[in-house]
Amino acid sequence: MTELTASINEIIKEEFSLKDLRVLTSLTTALREQEYRDSVPEDVLASLMPVLNRLADEIEAGAGSGEAGAGSGEAGAGGRQAGPLSLQMMAECFRAQRNACIQNTHNQNRLRELGCLELCVRVVGGLSQLNMDSTQAASEALRCGLQFLGNVAVGNQLCKDHIWNLCFPDKMLALLSLTDSKAVGYASMVLHGCLDQDKLQMMAQQQGGLPLARRVIELCRTHPDLDWTILIATQHFLKSPVLVESMYACMEPLERVTLLQLVSAQLGDDCVITPGVARFLATHFQEDGAAVLSLATASADPQEALVVSSLLDVLCEMTSDHKEFMFLQDQPGLLKTTVELLHRVHQLGKTSRNVFTPTQDFSSSSSSSSSPSISFKAHLVRFIGNLSHHHTHNQNLVRDLEGIPLILDNCSIDSNNPFISQWVFFTLRNLLEQNPENQEVVAALERRGPADDSALLNLGFQLEERDGSLLLKRVNKDEGND
Repeated sequence: MTELTASINEIIKEEFSLKDLRVLTSLTTALREQEYRDSVPEDVLASLMPVLNRLADEIEAGAGSGEAGAGSGEAGAGGRQAGPLSLQMMAECFRAQRNACIQNTHNQNRLRELGCLELCVRVVGGLSQLNMDSTQAASEALRCGLQFLGNVAVGNQLCKDHIWNLCFPDKMLALLSLTDSKAVGYASMVLHGCLDQDKLQMMAQQQGGLPLARRVIELCRTHPDLDWTILIATQHFLKSPVLVESMYACMEPLERVTLLQLVSAQLGDDCVITPGVARFLATHFQEDGAAVLSLATASADPQEALVVSSLLDVLCEMTSDHKEFMFLQDQPGLLKTTVELLHRVHQLGKTSRNVFTPTQDFSSSSSSSSSPSISFKAHLVRFIGNLSHHHTHNQNLVRDLEGIPLILDNCSIDSNNPFISQWVFFTLRNLLEQNPENQEVVAALERRGPADDSALLNLGFQLEERDGSLLLKRVNKDEGND
């Protein structure tokens, strides 16, 4: 070990050589072994600092000109520049530090006390300004530096806080905006490792925090293969109602859609979405729902409507077998907004030929289109059914808003709204369950004659009186009223 320290100390006394690189590589290899990591003398780790400082000066000179030197140390206006060998040595120094941190809190703290975090952030910043297309060595050094920052933060709150203070927000945003997708992935790992509730609060409230958060969501959309950005969004962002609300307020429509897709993907058994986020999204659906009506015009911009459609999809999922979100049944005005929106959409489809007009053209590509209008009416009907489930007040409200005949009027086959008939049946069942007044409304429609109860038969059911109550009964359409 003493010989290794001496060999590292010799590196800074003369021009860099391949021999120096081999010395650093031998240290990296030794630090892969836990036994060596646990016993490595502090002077070995400290001996890297003079080498790193010299290399950092060369890299910063190269960053000033935007290029990495072609030789081992070409001189330029800013002084000696980092050539490929220098960049390889920098990468090897970072690999050694990265390995030293693995499952070793002592080494993490020692490297922090030596000032390695400040130096690494400085070097990474300089490397990020180089023309990465000009040399693979620069990209490799940058990636190794980020790996070191990621490892030194694992399980070490002091290091996490230190890196955060050094990088938030501008330097971290710059790293997430690199063209090197692997480097972006490692930078995302560093950000993920630093985050906690206090830092989420800072992102929501401090200048520069929201652009960083938006960049993470943008990467979720443009680089779905980057696991760390998905984890940042789902394990941290979505748990913070304050951050979600702040992000959503300043997002472009496609960013909002990506955020809503992430929310939807988390509505499983281990749901991380808070009631505050659910309430916030429901309120925005109430406020912005009418934007979907613009789709009836030829010149409509579909992006705002796509946000509304995505909001509705999320709300439908939240109120389907998720008891923690059923408080939305009592959100003031939510059901009323939904029924009224169905009225308006349905009327638009009747008054002129547009995207809300029912069609039976299953040979076209319309049913698989990404248009926000596809399945929108069906999901409105479904949402009404969810909000009315075992909820007498909401059952009565739908009746008062003349929603029952409206829902029945949407039972016809419509290639723009696949499965709408099934959702009509589901919603009608929820509206009639233990509600004699609603049952009487449907019975009155049926008593008007065969033409008026055709909607029920088209759905495949009819009303049957039993013990003074009206029940929905499934029938074979070929059997008529038998």
